[in-house]
Amino acid sequence: MSDLRECLYKEQCRLEEILQNAEERLKNASKGTLRLSKSGKQMQYYYCRPGGKKNGVYIPKAEKEWIQKLAQKAYDEKVVRLVRRRLPPIRKLAELYQEDPIETLFLSQCKERQRWIRAAEPTWEQRVAEWKTEAYIGKGFQANTPFFVTEQGEQVRSKSEKILADYFFKRGIAYKYERPLQLKGLGTVYPDFTLLSEKTRQEIYWEHFGRMGDPAYAQKTVWKIQAYEENGIFPGETILFTFETDKSVLDMRLVEALTDKYLAR
Repeated sequence: MSDLRECLYKEQCRLEEILQNAEERLKNASKGTLRLSKSGKQMQYYYCRPGGKKNGVYIPKAEKEWIQKLAQKAYDEKVVRLVRRRLPPIRKLAELYQEDPIETLFLSQCKERQRWIRAAEPTWEQRVAEWKTEAYIGKGFQANTPFFVTEQGEQVRSKSEKILADYFFKRGIAYKYERPLQLKGLGTVYPDFTLLSEKTRQEIYWEHFGRMGDPAYAQKTVWKIQAYEENGIFPGETILFTFETDKSVLDMRLVEALTDKYLAR
């Protein structure tokens, strides 16, 4: 359902942008139209305007800019008519699928009725609660290993990971720190964060690579990213990356943009 909503919204935005651009060009367009006529093997161009000659005024081929503007106008008018027909049903569908109708139906029942109803499928809140209770064994910390403590009382390995964990917590995004994941060709890895996306209703991994200024570390990072991709885990779909060097710290504007686009509704 979330994929359908996303597709409808993207199509709506695409059509609205096309319509806006075409209408903007038409504001400054000539009132006349372009007529094409073939004479032998040669194409001839005529400018037709309201109240003018029936067959129009001949346009020399040297007047390429004039011909282009008239041709563009005719095309833009067709685009506007087409998009204006397609946009209303797309907008209606996008509005209809903004929420999950099955979940909305259950939540519309009063609390007393909900007690006695077995929902057709778990609500989002129920899924999140169940997901949070799933046990796992993380990477763990060796003795004397430095760590940082998040607002939820978890130990993480870097200041940037603490910043990310606290940010997810404040945004109400469910996550698990260093939950193990099996990658073919690499074995067990521990993504920094495994998150539950409210937007896609799926798990999304988040890796923060904090020492990209170190050549050896950067090379291992490349191998790891390739291993993710070879296992069907692609950036912008089911995994997100942030990077950091000694001179380039974690960019929270990027973190917020990624969160808004892939995780939070």
